[in-house]
Amino acid sequence: MEFPMHWLIILVVVLILFGGRKIPELMRGLGEGVRGFKEGMSGNGPKGTPPAQSASSDKPAEDKPQS
Repeated sequence: MEFPMHWLIILVVVLILFGGRKIPELMRGLGEGVRGFKEGMSGNGPKGTPPAQSASSDKPAEDKPQS
């Protein structure tokens, strides 16, 4: 299997932009984002908790200033 040249160019550009130390942090953040997206799509919150209710129904009525 031959390694396509465009992947090598992309890898070099990523290394130049982010540096070797930032790449693990970048991948960790990407993994957490994908995990959160999958949990959101399944309808569960983090760690299997049910999704929170809409904040608009819990919002108290705004007080009007007295003049």
